[in-house]
Amino acid sequence: MATSSMRGGDMTPVDRTSGTKKILFVVAHAPSLINHRWSLMCALIAQGHELVVCAPDIADDIRRRIVAIGAAVVETPISRTGLNPLADLRYMWLLIRLLERHNPDLLITFTIKPNIWGAFAGHRVGVPSIAMVTGLGYAFTDSGSFRQMATGAIARLLYRRATGRNRYVVFQNVDDREYFVRTGCLTDSGKAVITNGSGVDIAHYAPAALPAEPVFLSIARLLRNKGVREYAEASVALKRSHPHARFLLVGNWDEGPDGIEPSAMGRWVAGGLEHLGPTDDVRPAIAKSNVFVLPSYREGTPKVVLEAMSMGRSVITTDAPGCRETTIDGANGFIVPVRDTETLLERMRQLADDPALREAFGRQSRQIAEAKYDARLVNEGLLRDVGLLRTGD
Repeated sequence: MATSSMRGGDMTPVDRTSGTKKILFVVAHAPSLINHRWSLMCALIAQGHELVVCAPDIADDIRRRIVAIGAAVVETPISRTGLNPLADLRYMWLLIRLLERHNPDLLITFTIKPNIWGAFAGHRVGVPSIAMVTGLGYAFTDSGSFRQMATGAIARLLYRRATGRNRYVVFQNVDDREYFVRTGCLTDSGKAVITNGSGVDIAHYAPAALPAEPVFLSIARLLRNKGVREYAEASVALKRSHPHARFLLVGNWDEGPDGIEPSAMGRWVAGGLEHLGPTDDVRPAIAKSNVFVLPSYREGTPKVVLEAMSMGRSVITTDAPGCRETTIDGANGFIVPVRDTETLLERMRQLADDPALREAFGRQSRQIAEAKYDARLVNEGLLRDVGLLRTGD
């Protein structure tokens, strides 16, 4: 049975509503609508809510798919990275104009910039808002650099003020909620709701046969805080002693301050890493592999790990917020320390040498996905907790 969502860290029920609502749904990255928000959008529409989806650079195929399920689509430019106060203020005023034009009953936002500026915009025009904290990202990853510390300080101040204007703040793991409360990003813990990530469509990500030879896979944007460097270096080292093994990396380049340098990628590819580039469908890549690796420094709940688990893959991930929740060490995979390439290498070697263990871990991953992360159950719990599950349904 899936873990139900919680408000404020306990099982206290929150207000429910029996009516349908018009919802403005705002994201900073259009592909995430398909890759991460699809099941939630479908759940909202199935409940009878009217959905207006706002995102930048919406490709025609994404627009068509969203319109086909009954939602409206609005192009909403945003600068996803960097600190540009004028650009951010322009974005807030754009959201204000959208709210005034569409007059929704509720605003739902995802990721840091929409969360912060959406809360201010909603407050300005009297529209209640829900911020979805799907991970803390670069601003909250401690690297010791002055730029990152300054970015984090600004982000905490803005989040403190923004969450004061939210109706609910939704987290994908307990660690992120506790961080927000501890650092003052959220002063009213009663607004907090916790879900089991975004869930996974366990029918779409069906189990696939395992390759006979060891094939490792990581899927992530090419960022240092995703653990790409650790995975690549461990892969190159293991390739020297296990030339029959394969090491796959799927992901797109990121121009943000935490991006991987092309020169580093060139060295890793020369050492045996196979960079396959980005993909619109991760299932073929997962089907080629039998061990999924995500040595991330911090996540909300990494959806791609859930997808790999649903398809019956062993998992190696880190003892980091969001990551540790997905894996039971020694049951469906291994948990390794953050930034620890040597331990990661040893765990990868262990699975490379033991096909029976890979198979056993994969079976357990599928069972966990079915019991805890089925998107239907996750979304039902979330909608109930934020008052969007219609009474009597």
